[in-house]
Formats: sequence, structure tokens, C-alpha cells
Amino acid sequence: MAKTAISPTREEDYPEWYQQVIRAADLAEVSPVRGCMVIKPWGWSIWENVQKVLDGMFKATGHENAYFPLFIPMSFLEKEAEHVDGFAKECAVVTHHRLEPGKDGKLVPAGPLEEPLIVRPTSETIIGSMYAKWVQSYRDLPILINQWANVVRWELRTRLFLRTTEFLWQEGHTAHATEEEAREETSKMLEVYADFAENFMAMPVIKGEKTAGERFPGAVQTLSIEAMMQDRKALQAGTSHFLGQNFAKAQEIKFQDQHGKECFAWTTSWGVSTRLIGALIMTHSDDDGLIIPPKLAPKHIVLLPIYRNDEERTAVLAYVKSLKVELESQKYSGESIRVMIDDRDLRGGEKNWQHVKKGVPLRAEIGPKDIAKNGVFLARRDTGEKVGVGREDLVATIADRLDAIQKNLFDRALAYREEHTRNVDSLDDLIAWFTPKNTAEDKAEIHGGFAMCHLVDEPAVDELLKKHRLTVRCIPLAGAVDEGTCIVTGKPVTKRVVVAKSY
Repeated sequence: MAKTAISPTREEDYPEWYQQVIRAADLAEVSPVRGCMVIKPWGWSIWENVQKVLDGMFKATGHENAYFPLFIPMSFLEKEAEHVDGFAKECAVVTHHRLEPGKDGKLVPAGPLEEPLIVRPTSETIIGSMYAKWVQSYRDLPILINQWANVVRWELRTRLFLRTTEFLWQEGHTAHATEEEAREETSKMLEVYADFAENFMAMPVIKGEKTAGERFPGAVQTLSIEAMMQDRKALQAGTSHFLGQNFAKAQEIKFQDQHGKECFAWTTSWGVSTRLIGALIMTHSDDDGLIIPPKLAPKHIVLLPIYRNDEERTAVLAYVKSLKVELESQKYSGESIRVMIDDRDLRGGEKNWQHVKKGVPLRAEIGPKDIAKNGVFLARRDTGEKVGVGREDLVATIADRLDAIQKNLFDRALAYREEHTRNVDSLDDLIAWFTPKNTAEDKAEIHGGFAMCHLVDEPAVDELLKKHRLTVRCIPLAGAVDEGTCIVTGKPVTKRVVVAKSY
């Protein structure tokens, strides 16, 4: 068997493979605080690129950034009953202030707070209370605000990037004078997320509406983008919620319209989180480590100087440094090529493998023989292809090479999703397709993925699917009417839904 950098492989143990990729790529590690993580520089650089791109997309659609408190009075959550029910079990609560020495010399909390404070699980209520002060007239609308922040949800089972007690995200919160405008905002932001996922993460997604059982607590409608990971599970990669007037009524966000009539505002919220890095890992990486789409890669290319003595070192480093300047003069996706030189005192093979595991799109080895040919020895991370390339050729084609990697990653992920998506027309077939196989012969058969089924949106259907660890991921927004009968109830339906196991 071929030796791989990551052990176990995806096929042997996918969850452990995922953890080992994070470790090998030096992205993050578990912190001393249960359920929380430390994001290391390489992982943080990816998140910074995610932030930079998305922030530009938000501002291009008219949104501004602001910041709201980490602590939310408990009474604020209680104002919207469905919302508090949805988040109550996940809330971290602050009940005391100050510390003082106890009888045994250890620190103990002092006095209790007059009202418990919730550590932000999401900010609809605290932001809504401010919007209620800011909105008096229709002229004050719309309010289009986003914040980059951390949130806390007390998770029982955690996994780096995918589900942690504290995580980073952005949350957009908007208020509008009309229902039509708020619904348009909800759809617009879903399109922004889908654009980012497909054109920057190289991750194909299905845009759809959540069923009532999967809807955001307190929302009238939740839209999401759903992606397939390499273990054929679904991952919800972004959500956009039409909140109707529910939160506006709870927080009293009201205004006088053009005719002097008092009206409640229509609000939305939408967000993505550091879960996107988990999605990136599981969509593209292989058994040698991380693979990063070039548009989000901290570095596009690493230059690896090779020499045996000081004389060679001087010549090679001069060549490499001047090549770095030339490469950085080129543009890719609107920015200068991101280049690093790795001249650490390590064996060449060890350095090479470190950058393979960290997912750098291109690696260029440069020694005296390459300089003699005025070129480099270039390797692609996505395909493993290695080839000698002339210096001028590399500089002139660097953007095209990165674009080819970006496109290949998307095409590969899309082909994988299509290979593991099928129409399923009976409950027995649905359950059988998601039942783990036992024999070697059975395991060779492709099973599990996205099942396209006729199902009604009813709690009884959700409960039945839950017994088999399945959920309706979304009702796709795209696609023609496909009439049929629900495979559980026999009732007529007009569209198929996406059913899958999920994160």
C-alpha cells in the first residue's frame, strides 16, 4: 500500500483523519477550556482571508459593520418564546460578579447579579433592543448591519472548527419597512454565501429552504446552503433567516410610515462561522493532509531553496529572492501573489512534506541545476503533478496555474456530490441506502450521500427520519416541479427534498 502522510486514511477512520489533518497542517488545537480551541497562525490566516472576502461582499451590498455586547440580559431572551426555547439548553449564564478570597484561601464568586446575563449565543435580542431606540420613522430604515464576533453555545460533543463551545462568526441583522424588502434581503444574502462557497471555497452547494423542524428558532423562514463532505454527510455552511415581525414585536421595533401609521419593522439575520474551515478541510483534503483553494490560501506558492554549501546558498538565495519579487508583482483574484521562502535549516524532504500537509497550492524547489536552466521544479498540491518550469514561464502563468487548481477543486467536489446523489422513491430504499454495509463486497458499493425524496413537511416525518439519524437538509430553491407522493405519509408533494446524515 502507498504510504500516506495522514494516518488513519479517510477510508479507515474519517473522523480521526479529520483531526489528524488539522494537527498535521498546524491549524488549531484543543485549549485548556473544555470545548474551546486555539486557532494557530496558519488556521487564523485562512479565517482572515475568509473574513476579508466576505466583508468586502457584505459592504458591496450596502452593509456596515458594528459591534454589540457579549452579554445579554436574560429577560431579553424571554421576550421571544420560541427563540429562548431553541437556545435555552445551549446558553452559558453569568450569575455572579467579582471574586474574593474564600475561607480556604481560594477565590470564590462574590455577590450575585441583579439579573443573570447570557453569554451571547446569537444577538437578535440585544441588537433588536438597540434598533428599537434607533428606529422612529420609515426614513430610519433600512438598517443594514453586520458584526464579526464570538459566540458561546454549551455543546456536549465538540469537534475542532465544526462544533465548539466558543466559535467565531459574523452575524448580519437588518430591519426593513416592508415584508417584500426583508424577504429580498434574506434571499440576497443567501446568494452572497453561495457565491463565496462556490467561487472562493471551491465548494459546490445546494441552496434551499429549511423545513419547519429545522428552522431557526423564532424565524418565519430559514434559507441555507448545504454541502457534501467526503464522508458523504451534509454540512450546513451558511444560513439566512427571514424573521418576519416576530422579533420586532418582541423588541418593539416600530416606526411611523409615510401615512403616519405605526408599524412594526420586518427583520432578518444571517451568518457563517469558523465551521467554514471545517467544511474546507472535509471537502478538499486528502490522505496527505490539507488542500486549500488558492483564493483562500495564506500563501499561493512556497519557494524551497536547495544547496549543499555556503557558495551555493548565496547564489540560490539571490535567485529565489529575486523570483519572489517577480512573482509578487503578479495578480491573482485581484491581489498580489502571496509568496513565501522557506530557508529553515531542515532536510529538504521534511520541509517539502510540511508544505504538502499544510496545503500550499504550489511548491517550487530551486537548486543550482534549476538555476542553470533558469527555472524551478514545480509541484501542484491538488494533483501531485511535478514538472520543470522556466522562470519567465512561471511568472507569466502563475495566476493561470492557480486558477486551474481552483477550478479543479470545484469540479472534483461537484463530481463527487453528483456521484453520491440519487432519487429515492420508497422509505425502505431510503433506510437501506443509509444503512452501513458489513461485507467487503457490500462496502465496495457506493451508498449514502444526498437522497432526493418526496416528503411532506410534518413533525411525524422528522421524527421518523431522526430514528435513522437522517434529516431533511433543505427543500431546494432551484429545479422544476417534481410531483409525487410522500414516501412516509402518501400525501401529494410538488418537490423533492434533500435527505442526508449531517454534521
